[in-house]
Amino acid sequence: MTADDTTDDVSVRLPRQGGPADAAAGPPRLLLVEDDPGDALLVEEYLSDARLDADLEWTQTLAGALASAAERPPDCVLLDLHLPDAVGMAAVRRMQRACPDAAVIVLTGLAEDKAGVDAVAAGAQDYMVKGTVSGELLDRAVRYAVQRKHAERTAAQLRVNEQRQAENRRLERGLLPTPLLHDTPITPTSCYLPSREGALLAGDFLDAVQTPDGTVHAVIGDVSGHGPDAAAMGVCLRIAWRSLVLGGHREADLLGPMDRLLGAERTAGSMFATLALLALPPGTGTIQVVLAGHEAPVLIDADGVRQLRVPPGLALGIAGDEVRWQATELPLPQAGALLLCTDGLIEGHAGPGRERLGTDGLLALIASAADRRGQDLLDHLTSTTKALDAGRHLDDVAVLLLEWDRPL
Repeated sequence: MTADDTTDDVSVRLPRQGGPADAAAGPPRLLLVEDDPGDALLVEEYLSDARLDADLEWTQTLAGALASAAERPPDCVLLDLHLPDAVGMAAVRRMQRACPDAAVIVLTGLAEDKAGVDAVAAGAQDYMVKGTVSGELLDRAVRYAVQRKHAERTAAQLRVNEQRQAENRRLERGLLPTPLLHDTPITPTSCYLPSREGALLAGDFLDAVQTPDGTVHAVIGDVSGHGPDAAAMGVCLRIAWRSLVLGGHREADLLGPMDRLLGAERTAGSMFATLALLALPPGTGTIQVVLAGHEAPVLIDADGVRQLRVPPGLALGIAGDEVRWQATELPLPQAGALLLCTDGLIEGHAGPGRERLGTDGLLALIASAADRRGQDLLDHLTSTTKALDAGRHLDDVAVLLLEWDRPL
């Protein structure tokens, strides 16, 4: 390798050193940032002596290194602390910002041990003192630095995953609480599936409580949008619903306060929420249903599967102060089940074509699984709809199933 002694940037791609590369991973990409051609030549010779299988590129300035890293990110950077356009820790920090996934090994002079220690404290993986480097030492330093950087990235990803799991657990407690039911023939079962693997829960929510008069109340809702804002609003509305019900408000009357709450708490004027509310008073054999822009519940009994006929009503957030919601009372069988779901369960595709599953498709799936109950039924519905859609429609899915085997 030859180069003129000049402060102008020079970038040279050196021949790969060593034996054949690992076919799967390929040789590590090394970026040498060194303004002294003699020192750069020594590094090449050390690598040749060590027979380290590496693809080495040399540049004389930090600007050239940053441009090279943007075009072809390196696995490891050998960084001199005295460059024409950067000196000391500033060079280390700029290099780390440019290629955060690369290991950085600092090259220092004989009297600069403290600078090397400071660089490691600033995030570099190692430092080497010029004049004491050998092929074996450079080989080991590069290998260890790359492995340490990989371990750092893995640990950081694990921390992110742990934080996501902790946040999901907090959201689950807010969006999917433990039903407050006692001494009732109704058995609740629920499930919640995020729109994609590893994603945080969004604004779908559900709940079921029993008031002192024995009435079982249930709600399922869907806040528009995804992410933390929708999830926070979902938690807010779910807690408001439970508080209002336990405080004596009833289905149609509590939607007004919830609508005002959404209007006051939402982060965007376009945010809205759909809800389906149920009340099953004991000893009446009836159900009261109120819809606010949501799909009506599905009734499953000995006569088959059908969707309840209930006026839709307007969603919260778009209704306005003058809107009033009405409860619809319907008879219930002595034994059966009610299924409530958010639209993520029915808006996916029904197969490889463009046709959507829709409510009719869901009714057919439920009818085809007449022998399934409880969690087995919910697992069947969610796994089947997911398989039919094949990942083309991404939306959260919340399902609440209320089953009873004797008169309410």
